[in-house]
Amino acid sequence: MKITAIDGHPGTDRLVSALLDRYLAAAGAAGATVTRLNLRDLDYDPVLHVGYKGEQPLEPDLQRPQAAITDCDHLVVGFPLWWGSQPALLKRFFDRVLLPGFAFKYHKDDPFWDRLLAGRSADVFITGDTPKFYLRLVHRSPVLRAMKGQILGFSGFKPIKQFYFAPVRKSAAKTRDRWLTKADARGRAIGSR
Repeated sequence: MKITAIDGHPGTDRLVSALLDRYLAAAGAAGATVTRLNLRDLDYDPVLHVGYKGEQPLEPDLQRPQAAITDCDHLVVGFPLWWGSQPALLKRFFDRVLLPGFAFKYHKDDPFWDRLLAGRSADVFITGDTPKFYLRLVHRSPVLRAMKGQILGFSGFKPIKQFYFAPVRKSAAKTRDRWLTKADARGRAIGSR
C-alpha cells in the first residue's frame, strides 16, 4: 500500500497535522509506504491564470505532488474547516494540480468525463469548530459533499471516507486523545490492506 498525505493547514503545530502524524505513523508501522506533502512548504504560483483554456507549466513543487498522487494507492487529505470550506492554500493546490489530462478528461461529444485517478481510495480528515450535527443539518455539510462529489470523487477516488473532528476550540485533552487514537486506528487499518 502506497499512501500520499496532503496536509492542507497553512500553520504548524495544528490538530489536523497531529492527526495526520498519527495516521501515517500507524500506516507505516503496518507496512505501508507513506509520502507526506505539507502544502505550506511548497513554492509555486497559486493562481491558475488561464483556467482550462491553455497550459500553465507546473513548477517542481507541483510536479512532485502530481507524481506522488499518481503513484499512490490511497490518498489522505487533512485540513481545517474555514468559512465552510477548505483553506485557500488547499483550494489553490487543487486548482493547480487536479487538471484536465491529469485528474479528469472531458468527453468531446457529451457532458461526461473520464475519472483519470480511478483505482485509488481516499480519507479526508477535517477539523472544525462547528458541531457535526449543526454542520450536517443547518449547513448541509458543503465541504464534505464537495470533497466527495466534486473534487476527489470527480477525479475518480473511490471509496472516500470522511472524518470530521469538532468542535476543536473547546475540546478537552481527553477528547483530542480519542481523536488521535481514531486516526491511529484508521492509519493502521489502511496500512495493513
